[in-house]
Amino acid sequence: MIGRRMPVRVRAAYRGEMRAARTATDDDARWRHLERAHIISQPWPWPHTRNHIAMFALAVAQRDRREALGQVVRIIVAAPGSALGRYPEGNTGRATVGLTQPMPIPEDLAVLLHAA
Repeated sequence: MIGRRMPVRVRAAYRGEMRAARTATDDDARWRHLERAHIISQPWPWPHTRNHIAMFALAVAQRDRREALGQVVRIIVAAPGSALGRYPEGNTGRATVGLTQPMPIPEDLAVLLHAA
């Protein structure tokens, strides 16, 4: 959404999920928070790209080559996809999920994004 700022409530939720991902004590929790942050960030180019950079960093820390490579591709396409409104809603952003595969949005995030 070029030129459209992330609404305050959405930005707070996004930042909360990114913070939770950084402070989580286990990798599964980190991924869950990054996936939720991804769903929130998809309509906005920079937060969407930033989320994939964080996913890439976690994949590298875990020495997960497949995930890291998948994140490199996603880093490249995230901003243009968001700017053009061409992103698969609800997609968790992981390399284990198809790049263009839409997925159900968790109810709490759907309410948040619908209000935006």
